[in-house]
Amino acid sequence: MSTWTLRLPADLARQLMTHLFPGDGDEHGAVIGATVVQTDRGSRLLARRLYLARDGIDYVAGQRGYRMLTPTFVRDRVLQCRNEGLAYLAVHCHGGTTSVGFSPADLASHERGYPALRDILGDGVVGGLVFTPQAVAGDLWLPGEGRVELDHALVASWPLHAMRAAPLPAPTTDLTYDRQSRLFGDRGQAILAGQKVGVIGVGGAGSLIVEYLARLGVGHLVIIDPDRIDRTNLPRVVGSRLSDARPWLTDPARPELLRALGTRLATPKVRVSRRVARQANPKIKIETLQDDVTRDDVALRLIDCDYLFLAADSMQARLVFNALVHQYLIPGVQVGAKVQVSRDGSVTDIFSVVRPVAPGFGCLWCNQLVNPAKLQEEALTAEQLRRQRYVQDENVHAPSVISLNAVAVAHAVDDYLLRVTGLLPVTYEPRWREFHPAAPAPLDRVRSQIPRKEEDCSECSDAGRLGLGTRRRLPTRS
Repeated sequence: MSTWTLRLPADLARQLMTHLFPGDGDEHGAVIGATVVQTDRGSRLLARRLYLARDGIDYVAGQRGYRMLTPTFVRDRVLQCRNEGLAYLAVHCHGGTTSVGFSPADLASHERGYPALRDILGDGVVGGLVFTPQAVAGDLWLPGEGRVELDHALVASWPLHAMRAAPLPAPTTDLTYDRQSRLFGDRGQAILAGQKVGVIGVGGAGSLIVEYLARLGVGHLVIIDPDRIDRTNLPRVVGSRLSDARPWLTDPARPELLRALGTRLATPKVRVSRRVARQANPKIKIETLQDDVTRDDVALRLIDCDYLFLAADSMQARLVFNALVHQYLIPGVQVGAKVQVSRDGSVTDIFSVVRPVAPGFGCLWCNQLVNPAKLQEEALTAEQLRRQRYVQDENVHAPSVISLNAVAVAHAVDDYLLRVTGLLPVTYEPRWREFHPAAPAPLDRVRSQIPRKEEDCSECSDAGRLGLGTRRRLPTRS
């Protein structure tokens, strides 16, 4: 059977752990309603609803064990989960810290009650979870006769916090990564090797991200970009060569037919990034998609990733990335750099940006970074754009410099590294950051902000996409 894992948005996890461990040392209960998503890497339970059981009312003295959820509370929660198409997961806590397991009384109660609850849910999953502050065990009853243990739960926050029934054994040391594993340990290196990371856009910023991740020892990359190399990419795209741009065909002195042929034969950017990644780490697994992330089948290749990097700056790419983060509970970051130029050609601002996004945090829609007018504009054909004068000259591009991209990428990859290896303190508060190297005052060169959050956002709230998984279509094209 496939591996089963649970993903928890940070706010939901915080509410749950505060309820289970208020400091009284007693046992408390709750129910989680979770979306089930089947992927090639295993089955994921995406926590969407949290129902806290009130002590003495919903969670009372047990008839055969210490405590129990009342029949009325169980019935109402099961029916709510059935109506929303969610798995039903009963939750309680035990003493201990880094390891936990079900008591014989717990397992006996599962045997008595879960077959009936599974019948009520129909094709749903019924299960029990038991937590300590740093560990979780799960007993999952699948449709039919299947029954499996939960592999781990992941709190998609800062840091990324994986909880298991017991600590994993120490991994084998790989001398290749000796110098960096001295920072985050062999366990941290093993975490990186087990990661699947999506990189959307492998131009100036994305190509650097791919090289950094490959050299860190990330085990699996999914690289997406529809474009091919041209001569203007060579100063910025890591690993690109003059021959990739087919200069003998694309020279302006050549006939138009030959230039068009050279453009079609130029090396795809994803192939350049694959070449760079394999040079850095021959063992790495790479999926390359020379396509647009706004297509259904392309975006769905990212739903089992552990982290996402957005280095493409179209509004449609932002919209899809934002939906993936919240709908599938996959943390990520938007990175980029920009040189703003006035109409007379003078530079008005230079900056690099790093915008971490996590389920329920940093939503690009809440912060007006997905512009509906630009979404509509991008949906038009090139001819329609010309007619409506949205583009004065599609061959004129904004300035771009590799060092500006490197600033954003270094900070974004550092955040990822510290986040997944557990080096960030629990009290870490994420920020969006901008780096303005040409700002006149030193204090203005690094700026940070806490992104806004709208309570009923259609994208990042539990009234919207949060934790819906495959139960809602991504904002993509067929």
